[in-house]
Amino acid sequence: MAEKKKIMVVDDDQHIAELISLYLIKEGYETMEIYDGREALEKVDNFQPDMMLLDLMLPSMDGYKVCTEIRKKSDIPIIMLTAKGETFDKVLGLELGADDYIVKPFDSKELVARVKAVLRRYEQGSEKKEENNKKLVFPNLEINISNYTVEYYGENVDFPPKEFELLHYLAQHRNQVFTREQLLDRIWGYEYIGDTRTVDVHIKRIREKLNKKEQNWSVKTVWGVGYKFEVK
Repeated sequence: MAEKKKIMVVDDDQHIAELISLYLIKEGYETMEIYDGREALEKVDNFQPDMMLLDLMLPSMDGYKVCTEIRKKSDIPIIMLTAKGETFDKVLGLELGADDYIVKPFDSKELVARVKAVLRRYEQGSEKKEENNKKLVFPNLEINISNYTVEYYGENVDFPPKEFELLHYLAQHRNQVFTREQLLDRIWGYEYIGDTRTVDVHIKRIREKLNKKEQNWSVKTVWGVGYKFEVK
């Protein structure tokens, strides 16, 4: 069974907060109601919501300030709530990191639809980001950590696990120089007792497989230090 999405409802009007929670609970969400801006900041880490519905006018700290503080530590979706007739700078709200806004009074179906739409966009963005993190892409080279594959000039090239992990680690930290000892520690493990020439042998094999002349990247020797994956 899928875990319920958690939504923090922050509104100084307790009746409105309870009403919003009721709509969301009926749709299968878990909610927490907060009536104060500073309290919302204090409780967000503990509750870890998947979304925040944030009223503009709040005691102790307004919605703009709360949004700004949340964005310093989290990218959870935030929908701003504002009463009809209140001065709400839409551009400022969005620039501060709000994902959407709803003007009160609102229809319950519109509220739920907005919540679902923003959550869906956020999840799709997170999935895309996660997928991008699994793949390291360079001109004519793609290194995929999810299935340990290397595609070079459109063809799959066979890399044993340690060769792959060494290549992936260097490419992941592009332009950063590592000593042989550091690479032994990170790829083979700190308990590994062996000759640092092990690294040299694996680098040699990697270069033999990626042997075409490259202009933008290369596995480079830094004499007297170690190796780096250089991207120009």
